Amino acid sequence: MRVVVSGGGGFLGSHLCEALLRRGDSVCCLDNFSSGRSANIARLMPDPRFECVVCDVTERFRFTGDADAVLHLASPASPADYERHPLETLAAGSRGTENLLRLAERHHARFVLASTSEVYGDPLVHPQREDYWGHVNPVGPRSVYDESKRFAEALATAHRRTLGADTGIVRIFNTYGPRMRAHDGRVVSTLVRQALDGEPLTLFGDGGQTRSFCYVDDMVRGLLAMLDSRRPGPVNLGNPVERTVLELAELVLLATGSDSGLRFLPLPVDDPVRRRPDIGRARAELGWSPRVPLEEGLRHTVAWFAAERLAARPAVGRPT
Repeated sequence: MRVVVSGGGGFLGSHLCEALLRRGDSVCCLDNFSSGRSANIARLMPDPRFECVVCDVTERFRFTGDADAVLHLASPASPADYERHPLETLAAGSRGTENLLRLAERHHARFVLASTSEVYGDPLVHPQREDYWGHVNPVGPRSVYDESKRFAEALATAHRRTLGADTGIVRIFNTYGPRMRAHDGRVVSTLVRQALDGEPLTLFGDGGQTRSFCYVDDMVRGLLAMLDSRRPGPVNLGNPVERTVLELAELVLLATGSDSGLRFLPLPVDDPVRRRPDIGRARAELGWSPRVPLEEGLRHTVAWFAAERLAARPAVGRPT
């Protein structure tokens, strides 16, 4: 297939592009690199089956050739990014989704929307199933991301019902792994960076809030399974093993060998207290479940961050 991946230069998008090429597909990556990095896809550029179009999917962009599938990942996705770029985040979920839906429809292509567990907000139901409507503050500090994805889901569903578009929706829970940005504000990257730098690890509240961490390789398998299906979704993709953020910090200290201490700060407004997916639908409809334990995934992630820090150090010249 020829697959269009919006946001293909990002953390998750670059891994997805790589996996598509590995299985024999060709890829057209669309990215304006506002939060993605060209370094993420540098190794893919020599492949004749890979093309990168630098563009903003919320605006008119030039696309040539065929498309058999469209995967829409383009959006600021970390709190630091969508707090800095609220209007761009809303545009990615609205105009960006519309533009890519139209592209898929012109080519009679499968369209998969990468939505998020944030559509559940600070959930009152636990674990979260796809039939739960969520508990979201529409004017809170996280609303630009939460509501942009909720609107994108509604838009994809309306195109399916009204125009017969072949759409699928996945709701992605916390994903981590190599190529995360050190200062993106996500909990795994923040704690790993702080531990490697010998800084106190920042925890909010008492660290008792929970998340479910899914390694990037597992998430990519789930996205490919959704792409290859004809299921409309929404389908939760995430790790059903629930961990407290304090537990995560302890595992990061173990994986890095750091003796950093812990620093506790007030819990941010609207920060979810508990988050865990029910993945029964993913198991039944896609045959998918995560395989990589958190301890193993953290080892790979820490190794990548450590290598990046080493590569960034200035070369020391020999004395003359």
